[in-house]
Amino acid sequence: MRVHKVTFAALAVAAGLTLTACQNGEDGAAHGAPSSPSTVSPSASRPTSPSASTPASPGGGKESAGTGSNGKGTAAGTGSGENGKAGTCRTDNLVITAIDSTIGGDTDGTVAVQLKNRGGQDCTLSEYAGVDLKTSAGSLSAKRAGEHPGPTVLKKGAAVSFGVTYPLNTSGGSGVRITGLVVTPPDETKSVTLAWPGAATLPVTDGAGSPVKVGPIGSAGQGG
Repeated sequence: MRVHKVTFAALAVAAGLTLTACQNGEDGAAHGAPSSPSTVSPSASRPTSPSASTPASPGGGKESAGTGSNGKGTAAGTGSGENGKAGTCRTDNLVITAIDSTIGGDTDGTVAVQLKNRGGQDCTLSEYAGVDLKTSAGSLSAKRAGEHPGPTVLKKGAAVSFGVTYPLNTSGGSGVRITGLVVTPPDETKSVTLAWPGAATLPVTDGAGSPVKVGPIGSAGQGG
């Protein structure tokens, strides 16, 4: 009888373990057993081709290196633009000259600055060029004056002028000596220094603003 009792006890323990295992299995099926970590492949996370998300721009990144400040795509130094439009006129493609155009009897002197397109294509000039006078007292920047005519398309081989006006020194004193004229074409950073063709001096002022004015492109003789 003792042998039978031990056997029955062993069978009872085994049955209990089997029942517990079955219950755990059922609970896992009911609540969802945790899945193994997913692996995301590189091919699944990147576009199948470059054009699928960001189409490549014509010419890659080269064209942006010559983009003018007016926002038009331009190959540096060529004056060409995208879609057949005239690009920005570059300093290297312009012949820049200056002459005295003061009319007798005027209270102000006038210098006419000419920009000639020597490039191989038409190009565009926005309204104002930068103008600085070199003087014995330092550099003097011209203030913009006149109407706003808008951009000018300068044909291949053509020229356009603008005026620079300044007060004539009629004080009888030595005044401020002018030593040079610095011109920066519109939307450019490269300047050209020219000999000053106007009167030799400016009158001494109280320093309240610049007495020198620059007119828009196409306004030679009308800077004031």
